Order: sequence, then C-alpha cells, then structure tokens
Amino acid sequence: MTFTAWLSLFLVCCLGAMSPGPSLAVVLKQTVNNSRQHGLLTSWTHAAGVGLWAFATVTGLSLLISQSGQLFTFITWAGAAYLAWIGVQAIRAGAAGALNVTASRQVSLVQAGQEGLLISLLNPKLAIFFIALFSQFVSADASQADKLILIATATLVDGLWYTLVCLVLSKGSVLSRLQRNSQWINRITGLVLLALAIRVVTL
Repeated sequence: MTFTAWLSLFLVCCLGAMSPGPSLAVVLKQTVNNSRQHGLLTSWTHAAGVGLWAFATVTGLSLLISQSGQLFTFITWAGAAYLAWIGVQAIRAGAAGALNVTASRQVSLVQAGQEGLLISLLNPKLAIFFIALFSQFVSADASQADKLILIATATLVDGLWYTLVCLVLSKGSVLSRLQRNSQWINRITGLVLLALAIRVVTL
C-alpha cells in the first residue's frame, strides 16, 4: 500500500470516527455520567468491535477476489456509489444532536465495556461502511501486511479518537464548541467521501 493510499484511508477513518453518532453519544455518556475510566474502557471495547468488523471485511474481500474478480469489481463500484451517497447525506445533514448527553444511572466498568463492544458489533452500518471503504483499497496483489495495515488503522483511529473524547472533549466548554461545529465536521466528511468515490471512477 502506498503512503498516499494509506493517507486517504487514515483521513476517512478519522472523519468517520469524528462524525457525531450513537457511538460518540455512548462514550460521552459513560465519561460524563460515570468516570473517565468508564469512558476509556468503552472507547477501546468499541475499537475492538470495529477491529473485528475490519478483520471480517478484509478477509471476506480477499476471499471474494480469489473466487470472482468480476463480482469484486462490482462491489468496488457499488462501494464507491455508497460512499458518494453517504457523502452527500453528510453534506446535507444539519447540526447533529448526538453530543447532547443526558443523565443516566451509574454502571460498572464491565457494563460500560459491554456497551462499547455491543454498540459497534451490533451496528450493521459499520459492516456496510467497511465493505464500501475497504473495497477501494484491497486488491488481488494485496499482501498480508497491507491487510493488517487496513485493520490496524481502522482499529487504532477509532480507539484513539474516543480516548481523546474522554480526556479532552468531554469537558463542557470543548463539548459545546464541538456541538456548534458538528455540521462542519459532517460537511468535511462528506467532501472526503465524495473525493474517494470519484477516485475509483478516474482510476
């Protein structure tokens, strides 16, 4: 994998993690209502779930390449179309409300970890997103190192972003600024996804 290709992957993973959604809401809830330890554990069990989805996706796409090159090409183009569609949706989205944290009962560290893992494992949109994203980077000549880079990048970006959320962004003043600027985060994410989709068409 070239550095330019990895940088594209890294940027999309960063923006995907940053986009306000249920995962961010869960991490914030555990941090604000319980403790930073709860938030950190939630962050990394969520990242573990993301890593499992990434592993399953890369393994499945690699198997598909060996079985049917034409079907893989179709999935690649369909994936590009899906990335373009969610890019447009992100650009059109208004300010997100996922950063509004409401009070809830306190839970144990084990329960917090379970919630982080389940919110990623039980999210079918993650599977669709990774199939769409990774199909742009997996190729017939992809090495094991390339596949590990894909999995590690998605997992570490997710875990490190939510760690940052726990340590810094959960503070009231920072959180309110992020809430105000969430629409711009969505718009930037949308533009990057559109650019990645166009890359497939122009290759």
